Amino acid sequence: MAATKRPIWKLSVGEEAPDFELTATGDAAGKGGPQKKVRLSSYRGKKNVMLAFYPAAFTPV
Repeated sequence: MAATKRPIWKLSVGEEAPDFELTATGDAAGKGGPQKKVRLSSYRGKKNVMLAFYPAAFTPV
């Protein structure tokens, strides 16, 4: 019997996150500065990374 594949958004504490790429939000974000792409895998083995997700963050309630 084949194992069912779990969706990537259902990770447990301590599991390795899947690789992804986002546009960086730094000091120049939204001010006409150059946009830079950041990939999670570029930090693997070099730095600790904590991912936090806030549903509807920065939206009026």
